Amino acid sequence: MTELRQSPQRTIWVGFGFVTGLLGLALLISFLQINRSRHLPLLRVIGPVADFTLTNQDGQIVTLADFTNHVWVADIVFTRCAGPCPRMTGQMRSLQNLLPADSAAKLVTLTTDPEFDSPAVLKKYGQRFNADTNRWTFLTGTKGEIAALASGSLKLSALPVKLEDQKDVADLFIHTTIFVIVDKHARLRGFFETGGEGVDWTNSVLPKLLQSVRQLELEP
Repeated sequence: MTELRQSPQRTIWVGFGFVTGLLGLALLISFLQINRSRHLPLLRVIGPVADFTLTNQDGQIVTLADFTNHVWVADIVFTRCAGPCPRMTGQMRSLQNLLPADSAAKLVTLTTDPEFDSPAVLKKYGQRFNADTNRWTFLTGTKGEIAALASGSLKLSALPVKLEDQKDVADLFIHTTIFVIVDKHARLRGFFETGGEGVDWTNSVLPKLLQSVRQLELEP
């Protein structure tokens, strides 16, 4: 029987070709990802997000630095809300559940009712919606601190309803029903309406929001 022997030189060349092929495949995947992101609508820079100091659902201090190098999506609700807030929080949950495991994106929910929405109340509210607090943070603070971030930087407005205009005990605030997206450099980059006439969250808004998160994560 003739024994087949492979020369060391041939082995080296086969190994080199294999490694080169892997590098080529990695470059191709990277190119396709970048090329796909270029076909998404350009997310212009709307403005910077100013530094803030607020408190999360665990009673821990949270600042802008905690979101450095993270894309994040934010909204504003209050836990006693009987209007759009449960829907919005459910939509944030659907975003949470569809973000890829390798995504570093964060989710942020601000309260417009800090006098009632203590850290403990926010924690219970988050548990109600199965919030993953490794990714999703609920923030409270003083009215001034929340207003500075919500209205000043994120363009999320909230106004108290006058007592004489309240329809029920939960009719406390009128607030925006949008989600906003912030890039890795703490710059506001987009708005996404979550409800209202003609808004298709499941088939239109949610896919665009997921694409926008991916697009911003691919940016330098």
